[in-house]
Amino acid sequence: MQLPFRAGRLLLRPRPMASPGPKRPRGTMAPRIGTHSGTFHCDEDAEIIRTRDPQLLAECNVVVDVGGEYDPQKHRYDHHQRSFAQSVHSLRPDKPWTTKLSSAGLVYFHFGSQILASLLEREEEDPVVQVLYDKLYENFMEEIDAIDNGIAQWDGEPRYAMTTNLSARVAYLNPRWNDANQDTEAGFKKAMELVGREFRDRLDYYHHSWLPARALVKDAIQKRFEVDPSGEILLFSQGCCPWKEHLFSLESELGVKKPIKFVLYADQSGQWRVQCVPTGLHTFQNRLSLPEEWHGVRDEALSQLTGIPGCVFVHANGFIGGSRTQEGALRMAQSTLAQQTSPDTPSS
Repeated sequence: MQLPFRAGRLLLRPRPMASPGPKRPRGTMAPRIGTHSGTFHCDEDAEIIRTRDPQLLAECNVVVDVGGEYDPQKHRYDHHQRSFAQSVHSLRPDKPWTTKLSSAGLVYFHFGSQILASLLEREEEDPVVQVLYDKLYENFMEEIDAIDNGIAQWDGEPRYAMTTNLSARVAYLNPRWNDANQDTEAGFKKAMELVGREFRDRLDYYHHSWLPARALVKDAIQKRFEVDPSGEILLFSQGCCPWKEHLFSLESELGVKKPIKFVLYADQSGQWRVQCVPTGLHTFQNRLSLPEEWHGVRDEALSQLTGIPGCVFVHANGFIGGSRTQEGALRMAQSTLAQQTSPDTPSS
């Protein structure tokens, strides 16, 4: 019987499973990775055995998501057994993540640094590899672990459905219940390609975009008093970058006492934006929103209302505004700061 597949067992292509090193000599048997039912060759470096047959699984070098056993010394990585309750934190107390691991999470935990080092062509101990290991777990892997283990993201009923995450898109590749052909092999191969591609794309983004942005955000924080005496406005002179997570961590690291309220940057058209700093990474609440009476107003009407020439817009929710000039965007932020009743009281 061929069973449906999920992202929790598909995340990692077999190629990086071995430690970086010389390629396997010709004529050497490919390592065998066992998971659920059926057989196909993922690429030239490993053979995927999809089965529940204990005898076939015993012949595999690595067994993932089947077999009822977690034993890294024997390369057995199942999480379905009643006794299993491991998380990244339980296996490595210096890491904060307490979500129960799926089989994909187990493989990432044990081999992730080797995989990243191989893909990035760096040593496993390189600080860049270690930073990206944590980032990929927190923003790619943990979601898969939680969904695979049936862990809700929040308590109670959500306000809207999330149906386009990676796990959902993998599930859609299974045969429909009423398809005449219930063979899962073609879909399984598509799922391997989908998950592997997204993993590599996400790594590329964090390596070449997110990580370099940290230096720009740090520089802007250190120069914030040159922008405005309050120290509550940042200027990104090179344009917008992935700033939010870096800002929160650097405020703590650099001992910023007065929370930063606004960031300024030029958009792709050459106009300027003033954006509110949220109260956290996963919220739409702001530390200080643009004034309510500006919300949804545009162009000349907005300039007349604010007394600031060159205004373009303020979003209806007040989290971002636009100006034709850097000076105009700065004045929009300064005017908002001047109107607040208490500089350190967050506003929604």
